[in-house]
Order: sequence, then C-alpha cells, then structure tokens
Amino acid sequence: MTDQQPFHFANLPIDAYRERFQPGDHTLVDVREPQEWAMGRIPGAIHIPLNDLPDRVAEIPNDKPVVVVCASGVRSLYGANFLVKNGYPEVYNLEDGTKTWVLRGFPVER
Repeated sequence: MTDQQPFHFANLPIDAYRERFQPGDHTLVDVREPQEWAMGRIPGAIHIPLNDLPDRVAEIPNDKPVVVVCASGVRSLYGANFLVKNGYPEVYNLEDGTKTWVLRGFPVER
C-alpha cells in the first residue's frame, strides 16, 4: 500500500475563491489564449494556454493548491481535469472565469 494523498477537485465560485485564497498560497493558472491574456488577467496568474498545458505542466508547482481559470469556466475545467489526472492533489476550476471577474469590478493586470 502507498500513502498517497487523496485527490481533491472542486468547481469554485469567484466569491469562494476570494475568501479562501491569498496571494502566494496557491498557483493561479490562466489557460486562455495569448490575445485574451493580453486584454487583462486576474493578478498573480501565470499564463499557460490550454493547448500548451501538456508540454508545460512541469511549470506548475504541485505542493500547493492550483486554481485554473479561463474566460468562462469551460476550458479551465478541461485544464483542471488534466492536472488532477497528472497527479496534482488539490485543483480547483474558477467556474465563472475572467469575464465575470471583470464584470464584477475586481482588479485586473494588463
């Protein structure tokens, strides 16, 4: 038998994300395309487009929670599932995406 940690995955609404996480205690991965990224992103995010994720997965630390975000929560769900399948123990999909983040007036980096 092994002492593997159980995997944890959840969809996470924006309000729950803002309540639960602080800068530095998680990795926020934005899987949108470069032109979307350039228009604005959630502060602190790292950019790895969804299609690049398999080749760049090693850039994402697995020793703290990972939150995956896209424009509306669909591509990030695929990205989050990919990370869980690749051994990341705690992964979240930011279900409302950057569109809702911007609409609600939360800070954006450009």
